[in-house]
Amino acid sequence: MQTKYLAFLRISEEVVEMEHESVELRKHISAQGILVQDLMTGVCHELEEWNSANGKIGDCQQDPQVDELQSSLLSNADNRKAIFLENFDVLLAEHKVEEAIEALEAEEKNCPELKGPGDTSSMELSSYRSEFLKRRSMLEDQLIEITEQPVVSILELKKALSALIKLGKGPLAHQLLLKSYGSRLQKSIELFLPSCSVYPKTFPATLSRLLFSIISVTTKESGLIFGDNPVYTNRVVQWAEWEIENFVRLVKENAPSSETVFALGAASNCVQASLTYSSMLESQGLKLSKLLLVLLLPYFEEVLELNFRWARRAALDVTEIDESLLLSTRSMSPLSAFATLSDSVLVDSGMKFMDIIEDILAQLTPMTVLHFGANILTRISQLFDKYMDMLIKSLPGPSDDDNLTELKEVIHLRVETDSEQLALLGLAFIILDELLPLAVIKVWSLKNESKELESENIVPNASITAELKEWKRSLQHSFDKLRDHFCRQYVLTFIYSRQGKTRLNALIYLSGEGADLYWDSDPLPSLPFQALFAKLQQLATVAGDVLLGKEKIQKILLARLTETVMMWLSEEQEFWDVFEDESVPLCPLGLQQLIFDMHFTVEIAHFAGYPSRHVHQIASAIIARAIRTFSARGIDPQSALPEDEWFVETAKTAINKLLLGPSGSDTSEIDEDHSIIHDEIVSDSDETASSSLSSIESFKSFASANMGELDSPMYFTNPDG
Repeated sequence: MQTKYLAFLRISEEVVEMEHESVELRKHISAQGILVQDLMTGVCHELEEWNSANGKIGDCQQDPQVDELQSSLLSNADNRKAIFLENFDVLLAEHKVEEAIEALEAEEKNCPELKGPGDTSSMELSSYRSEFLKRRSMLEDQLIEITEQPVVSILELKKALSALIKLGKGPLAHQLLLKSYGSRLQKSIELFLPSCSVYPKTFPATLSRLLFSIISVTTKESGLIFGDNPVYTNRVVQWAEWEIENFVRLVKENAPSSETVFALGAASNCVQASLTYSSMLESQGLKLSKLLLVLLLPYFEEVLELNFRWARRAALDVTEIDESLLLSTRSMSPLSAFATLSDSVLVDSGMKFMDIIEDILAQLTPMTVLHFGANILTRISQLFDKYMDMLIKSLPGPSDDDNLTELKEVIHLRVETDSEQLALLGLAFIILDELLPLAVIKVWSLKNESKELESENIVPNASITAELKEWKRSLQHSFDKLRDHFCRQYVLTFIYSRQGKTRLNALIYLSGEGADLYWDSDPLPSLPFQALFAKLQQLATVAGDVLLGKEKIQKILLARLTETVMMWLSEEQEFWDVFEDESVPLCPLGLQQLIFDMHFTVEIAHFAGYPSRHVHQIASAIIARAIRTFSARGIDPQSALPEDEWFVETAKTAINKLLLGPSGSDTSEIDEDHSIIHDEIVSDSDETASSSLSSIESFKSFASANMGELDSPMYFTNPDG
């Protein structure tokens, strides 16, 4: 076969050479014919001049030989025209386009009047010109027919288009070029479309390759055949834009259902492939990326919206959980640490939430992240916010958020005990602080590593970082709602008894003789703040077990609980109304006790390892307000209050004393309302102190701490640093 193929190629080359020689011979014959014609025309002209000079024209009978010669010459000219038309018809019949073009050009040189209107007064010339133009039109039709054949080769197409250009039909030839390649593209697409359902995710990439390869070839051929004419270049761009619009429509029509992850994968692959291929065409002068983004934006937005609607329904419905999937991933998930400490439904819901997010992220491509990343991050944060709302509804106590009413029908889990609530908060925190950022950054890093992004349109890394930081702030805000709801309900159960009476009553600061005040050589905080200290110890103990290894969230929760108590005291107007009541007597000891309680609370936060600037600010505000209130009632704070250092040192001593237990003090007589050992205070642990509160060696003065150590952990600021 190889030998025969080589022989065939050799014979083909010889045929081409013979055809070339034949064309040259025809040109030579045509040139000789023109010379003979010129000679005959010259002879006739000389004869006419000779007859005119001898005065024989019209007066005497013309020489018979001259008449015979003229008649012969005219007859030969007519015969030559007839022969030309006959030979041209033969060339048309044999589809010898090149020879026909050359014959036309030679005849137009021989008879210049054939090119334009010219002098057609002669009937014979007018008739011949009409026949000539008719043959020219027939040749054009034949060339058009060649270009429109469904199986025409690229070589034949280029020859036909070049022939039309020679005939002065450049615009028509360019139109036929676009039409031919458009039909080729359409045929390829029609052959491929039936297999779209077999490859639901990758078919847009194949369609993109078909489309942009044809656009690329068309652009190259247009440049080679028609040059860099701006008119033709603009026509190629317009044609390419129309084909791209048709491509996007086909992708929409053949894509999977928009609610499935397959649809998101198909849309992502469409964005990736089409933008990658279009960027390759920029070297050919075609900039189609902006048009693609404009056309793809509504399609991708629709798919993304429906996918996240489905994700929201699935993530919030804890009744439908794929047990086989969870069993396969539970042992590998950091959330599995909470499986033995809380309802398995809670852990399963967290795993399901992350599975849904990871399924969505797995469909994304670098180009999708580049152009639609901000939108995707926003939708992820919205989904996380809804998940936090669901967890809030599972906590004890009424919710103040009216927007959560829609979740009532899908909540099937409740957490009651301290350990269960801390497990819920730990689960949410791990998703926020570890799992979600890890999953997202893994996908976003692929965008930076992708070679396709090495173009002038790349978004700088600084903007990517800012984008992710804004997203994390949004997630933090959602988690803060859950954290604050827990702290608010937890503090309210501590402040108010079951009968609705407040334990933090201003009456305990009205005299130095009440049972709530212990003011001797070793003063102690008032009973409610002793109870607060013990309550925080208990919670820290439980947190040390439930959130083992998660010191960050432990400190965040304990700091926020302390802040919440202080904020309640600062904002509780009924508490301050007692001091402002003129009928109620005040004493300096009450002011001293209140200020001591504030310093004690600040030192609790610092001693436990979660110094908070916010706690310090609120305590300072409460102290300032108390001084103003008591001063307005005639009590001089300068004479009634010791130095600030005394409060700090005394608070440290009180903490040490409470940690060591009662030793001859009246704390054993704490009334039932203030005791945190009674059944009102729910606790899972019998431990007496948290590991974080067990060593007095870690004790440092809050007053001596710099402001960097007092940063609020509101946004994951490390309390230790």
